[in-house]
Amino acid sequence: MKIYWQLGYFIIGLLIFSYGISMSIKVQYLGIHPWDVLNIALFEKIGLTIGSWNIIIGAAMILGTLLLKGKYVRLGTIINGVMVGVLVDFFLHFNLLPPQTNAAVDVFLLISAIVLMGIGGGLYSAAQLGTGPRDGFMLTISDRTGFSISTVRILCECSVLIIGLLLGGPVFIFTFIYTFIQSPIFQKTFLSFTSVLDKKFHESLRRKAG
Repeated sequence: MKIYWQLGYFIIGLLIFSYGISMSIKVQYLGIHPWDVLNIALFEKIGLTIGSWNIIIGAAMILGTLLLKGKYVRLGTIINGVMVGVLVDFFLHFNLLPPQTNAAVDVFLLISAIVLMGIGGGLYSAAQLGTGPRDGFMLTISDRTGFSISTVRILCECSVLIIGLLLGGPVFIFTFIYTFIQSPIFQKTFLSFTSVLDKKFHESLRRKAG
């Protein structure tokens, strides 16, 4: 029973998260997440698709985690690394997104995208089927170095941002405030849905025991 809830969380979370990324790319001139700055920069410099670069970089993060003997690679990590890229390309290719207006409404669209990414990320993480490739890599670095997770995240994302910027990726004001919007929403969603899952699972066990 629990696995069905976990799969539901995981799939719906990936869909919401990927749609949020796609929305943010649609209004990228306002600034996007550092990892997406890098994805778009590589897409514009080399080719392939934005989703393909998401998958390639995710695979590199998984490989890095394994080489460092990290414990955060599970089946869900690999599925996440592939499906987010596929879904982003799907939403962008078929233009299943609100239109860019080059007006104030684009700010609302970008904030909505960041909120969706926070909700989606919290939801698929609450499924406990594996972290995202980038999160797993950063958690492994934290374990190996003793630095706090937040410190490692800041260092990694700043490094990624610098590389993306040097390659000509889209950087603007929202690039620097993503974390302040997305992280609290991620945390609230993660804790809320984890609590729901745990309560349902424990109630089911109690009924069986009774």
